[in-house]
Amino acid sequence: MALLPFPRSSDEPTADDSDGWGDSSREGGGAKMTFLEHLDELRKRLVVSIAAIGVGCIIAFVFVDRIYTFVMTPLYGLLPKGSGMIYTEPTEAFILYVWMAFLAGIILAVPVILWQAWLFIAPGLYAKEKRLAVPFVFLSSVGFVAGAAFTHYLLFPWMWAFFGSFATDKLTFMPRIEPVFDLYVKMILGMGLVFQMPAIVYSLARIGLVTARFLLKSFKYAILIIFILAAVITPSGDMLTQTLFAMPMIGLYIISIGIAWAFGKRRPKDPVED
Repeated sequence: MALLPFPRSSDEPTADDSDGWGDSSREGGGAKMTFLEHLDELRKRLVVSIAAIGVGCIIAFVFVDRIYTFVMTPLYGLLPKGSGMIYTEPTEAFILYVWMAFLAGIILAVPVILWQAWLFIAPGLYAKEKRLAVPFVFLSSVGFVAGAAFTHYLLFPWMWAFFGSFATDKLTFMPRIEPVFDLYVKMILGMGLVFQMPAIVYSLARIGLVTARFLLKSFKYAILIIFILAAVITPSGDMLTQTLFAMPMIGLYIISIGIAWAFGKRRPKDPVED
């Protein structure tokens, strides 16, 4: 029997099973990779991922004016009358365009990055588990784009309007453009990661590491953890904004329970004794 890079539970199917779960074949003939080989594999995946981001940034910079209009124009419409955004450093506006191209480049490169991440962990998986690569990359890419869209169209405009509502006749809201976009990027990337939950649960459920029953029993603890995370990542300290951050996480957790129930690995029933 080939050596496994991580232990399996005692009820895991063996090599004699006909369903393929016991197939212990690995990339590279089933040999365990040494520490240096793991580092070399990681280096290859990082190089490809960075190259993909670079290509994405170049493509995005060609259309950076349209990206700027897409991101910033709706925000100008939500500013109080007579307000506007400013920049105080000579290079601040140029750097803003660079960061916009960089963010768009990351979004364009997400499928490649996720594919490289999967290829890095694939040698530690069974043959049937490796078939989850395409669904994992697809669901993760869709989840990241969905999280970014949720932030752009709903979450960030709401927060922007909330912050601008404190303007008065004696207090003018004129935010600097750099911290505005910095907050926008953090929220885009944060929600993009949060929306990975269904893809991760799908993969774990397919290989039998997570079940719908476990997620349902852990629901109250998940709610606590979600609100703690929302309090950490929320830029303002008010409960309303924290709740706005937490609600999509709770919704995704509920969706993940359904995914685990629908796609989870079914354990064979115990044989009935005569």
